[in-house]
Amino acid sequence: MKEYKNRLSHQLLSVVLVAFVILFISLGVVLPKMLIPITEKNLYNYLSEPLKFIDRQVNPDLLSTEVAYISITGDEIYTSSNYSNVVEVEATKKFINKLSKNRYGKIKVENITYYYYTIKTDDSIKIAITDDTYINQTKANILGVIFPIIITTILIIGFILVIWSTILVRKIEKLKQKIDNIDNPNYNHNIDFKTDDEIKSLGYAIEDMRLSLINQEKLRNQMYQNISHDFKTPLTVIKSYIEAVDDNMEDSSVAFNVIRNQVDKLELKVKQLLYLNKLDYLNGLEKPKLELVDMESIINEEVDKFKFLRKEIKFDIIIDEKSKYYGTRENWETVLDNLLANFERYAETKIRIVAKSNKLILYNDGDNIEDSLIDGIFTPFRKGIKGEFGLGLSIVKKTLNLMNYDIVVKNEKKGVSFIITKSK
Repeated sequence: MKEYKNRLSHQLLSVVLVAFVILFISLGVVLPKMLIPITEKNLYNYLSEPLKFIDRQVNPDLLSTEVAYISITGDEIYTSSNYSNVVEVEATKKFINKLSKNRYGKIKVENITYYYYTIKTDDSIKIAITDDTYINQTKANILGVIFPIIITTILIIGFILVIWSTILVRKIEKLKQKIDNIDNPNYNHNIDFKTDDEIKSLGYAIEDMRLSLINQEKLRNQMYQNISHDFKTPLTVIKSYIEAVDDNMEDSSVAFNVIRNQVDKLELKVKQLLYLNKLDYLNGLEKPKLELVDMESIINEEVDKFKFLRKEIKFDIIIDEKSKYYGTRENWETVLDNLLANFERYAETKIRIVAKSNKLILYNDGDNIEDSLIDGIFTPFRKGIKGEFGLGLSIVKKTLNLMNYDIVVKNEKKGVSFIITKSK
């Protein structure tokens, strides 16, 4: 079995690793940045509340180790006792001058980010100041709660995905083995997938294709045998008459007539085989442009060809001039030639042709066709009625398909009908 460089399991592992990298980037970079506006809003609320209770002499009981306070009255500046521990700036005026005129905000001094909140009255300004310790601590606490939950969830999901993908990969490998052994009759082709999903459906489709190929191979072998038999019979007759003439056992004029008839049969079969091959080629190409044809004229000409071959057969023709038929005159002549040639062999006393409601129905009062033969009646060289086989009906089917028409066979109470209708 071929070893692939990029196996599905490796691709899955790569996808999982990429997913984890994206996750870590999201948690380590994107999420903290998204948390900053939320934590800053909480911080400003945290800074504003104590300012309502701070007077010019800052009450030590209100002090927080993370927050420093400044009270400015006129030219006098009062700071909390922990100011120097929170704000690493020697000159308070210098720091105050850097404060924005906004009621709250942040500034950066000597590579340290400080957050502040101010309350202004008529005679004083109160300022609460803290560094980014609170922000960092809040982000760390949030991430500390979120990160383990997300990682655990991702690991569980990843574990489930790995198990599921492993099962999926094994199913695909099983299908590949089935395809690799599609012509191996000793291989176990049973579909043993328990889950009723698309993979199981694909397995059944492959099995159907395998059985179809086996059936086609049987039909192909049967067709070759039938072709050989169909060509061998006239050749045997020709050879036997030539030998009879050489041995003076048959008159040459009689032998010549028989040989000529057999050669005509061979020529007809060769022409049919070549024409059938031509139709297969044309059906693989873009459909030709179809034109409106004079069906009444075609039918009358075809009946004139056959009406004297067997004088006991009566032709009954019904044509509705409003019915329209498309294609080419040559192709319709081919269809009627082959159908009437078939009818001429099997009809007893009557052949009826009805062109009505855009349908074409050809009927003969011969024997019914066995149900087991109807399905394969248009298959080339398929053994048919009275054990005979040929290409005529197959040519009819393929020629009609080329013109976007279908044909079906129907056994009547007495006789058989061939019904031609426009394809849907």
